[in-house]
Amino acid sequence: MSNHIHGKKIEKKLKFTTVLSSKKIWIRRINLAELILLGSGTGIPSLRRGSPGILIVSDSTLLLIDIGPGTLRKILEVGFTFRDPDLILFTHLHPDHTADLVPILFACKYGDFPREKDLLCMGGTGFKSFFEALKKLYGPWIEPQSYHLKVQEVSKETFFYRHLKIQSKPMAHISGSVGYRIEWMDGKSIAISGDTDYCQNIIDLGFEVDLLVLESSFPDSKKVEGHLTPSLAGRIAMESHCKKLLLTHFYPICDHFDILNQCGQIYQGEIVVGEDLMRIKI
Repeated sequence: MSNHIHGKKIEKKLKFTTVLSSKKIWIRRINLAELILLGSGTGIPSLRRGSPGILIVSDSTLLLIDIGPGTLRKILEVGFTFRDPDLILFTHLHPDHTADLVPILFACKYGDFPREKDLLCMGGTGFKSFFEALKKLYGPWIEPQSYHLKVQEVSKETFFYRHLKIQSKPMAHISGSVGYRIEWMDGKSIAISGDTDYCQNIIDLGFEVDLLVLESSFPDSKKVEGHLTPSLAGRIAMESHCKKLLLTHFYPICDHFDILNQCGQIYQGEIVVGEDLMRIKI
């Protein structure tokens, strides 16, 4: 199988059956990694911001983190298709983070070019029972025919997928919520909170990462339990010593406040206020 990034062909030679393990010998190599913010909003409709979705592109793997409603189309807008992702990680099971799972599986089965390469979907505790409920509801419409689908829960803090080292920890949101830290063999790293309140686990995941992606759902004056504000996101960034901070998951009210200034009062490093389809080199 192959993919294209900026017109360059990427050969995918690693087999699905051998990529997951708790121990792995790494061969040092240079990986060209880029984050594409597919959706910088929430489940509340907004003309400016789509529901959560992050695409991470590297030299041999296309990774999706959360696929809220509209993600499937956003993937097309950035030059990929539903057939391209190798791994989908879910931070939690709220609809604005999972709603396009059924459409992507439905698309993989039908159409002129059904999916052929394997797909792995992973989430926190409860993800497998969530998926079984979807299977009971949709039946054969989402069952793969031309490819192999594997559904797993994150059972240990650290696992390997191809050239990626992935670490997960519980977040302070709902039961089963997890954040992720992803490391490449050349030393690059990124951490993603999903939805969370302030907690030590996201500080640990984000320790000295090249890019820390944090939700910033509400402005400082409108704090909601289970979510971060710009100041709290700045505190986490400061305490984790990350190199760059990307804020996302904005409810519409955030667009009426100076989110950058609120965060910048706490964190003195580089801050990026996310927008849909934004690309950031890692």
